[in-house]
Amino acid sequence: MDRSEDALPNTLRAAIALLVVQAVLLVAFTALIGYSLYRENPGYVYSRAFLPFEIFAIVWALVLVALGTRLARRRAWARGPVVALELLFLPLGYFFFQRGAGLVGIPMVVLAVACVGLLIAAPSRAALGIR
Repeated sequence: MDRSEDALPNTLRAAIALLVVQAVLLVAFTALIGYSLYRENPGYVYSRAFLPFEIFAIVWALVLVALGTRLARRRAWARGPVVALELLFLPLGYFFFQRGAGLVGIPMVVLAVACVGLLIAAPSRAALGIR
């Protein structure tokens, strides 16, 4: 098999890179909120109201990275869950935008739409064996 046939197309590489970027930003955002809660009330390591969100965000980030590695190995089944998770970023980004956190919401929506667009591009579909 020729090395050029083995390489991932740029669209799929970019989508995988966006998944990793989103996971890192999600963890950083969660850590930032946790730190700000800690600064407001020193000695109080976590807020019981915020803890489920922290756990969910960390799990979501891990799932994004895990699915990204599956896409890097050309597993076509991983595309569906990635698209579903990316679509979940849209209402979340809109919520942040409506609450005055446009610096979080707008990039969240843009990254999600870009990732879905890259995954449904013809070269990505061809690399994954999807018509």
